[in-house]
Amino acid sequence: MNEETKDPKQQAAEMSADKAEAAKATEAEKKNAEPADGTPDPKDQTISKQQKEIDELSNRLLRLQADFDNFRKRNTEERERLGRFVTASVVREFLKVLDNFERAEASVEQNHDAESILKGMAMIHKQFEKALETLHIEEIPAEGKPFDPQVHEAVMQGSNPDLPDDSIDMVLEKGYRIGDDVIRHSKVRVVHN
Repeated sequence: MNEETKDPKQQAAEMSADKAEAAKATEAEKKNAEPADGTPDPKDQTISKQQKEIDELSNRLLRLQADFDNFRKRNTEERERLGRFVTASVVREFLKVLDNFERAEASVEQNHDAESILKGMAMIHKQFEKALETLHIEEIPAEGKPFDPQVHEAVMQGSNPDLPDDSIDMVLEKGYRIGDDVIRHSKVRVVHN
């Protein structure tokens, strides 16, 4: 008799019998796996112990990954905060200079005396240099010095009998550095006799 023509009750009875046989086979396997004295199989103990270690290591790895992600976020936030702090410090120094420029402009409108205007501009220039000094920014020496491509940018060549070749005889734009880091190279004319 094929499967389609069997009575549903008969099919259910056969399925129950199959399940019972499978359960008996599983129980027999367990009995064969356990020693006769009822103690657990050492292989099962080893597997259980190793599974515990795997679970512990997995949890530890997850915690370490979370800690690292938090560290990375804190580090990024700290760098951004430090960047804002440095920017604010620099801007604060130059705001003083800007204030004096505005005062000078107002003074020029009221007073057309060229000498007082020049005097005011010289004072602002000194204040600007002081702001650079406060920020540890220094001018790169150039005129009369040997050309150094690390800090100078040659934009012209010329001759000057008073200076040796590869010397700088004119600075077209001053260069600046902070420590060993060049902010802007000096644009110079280099002597080639």
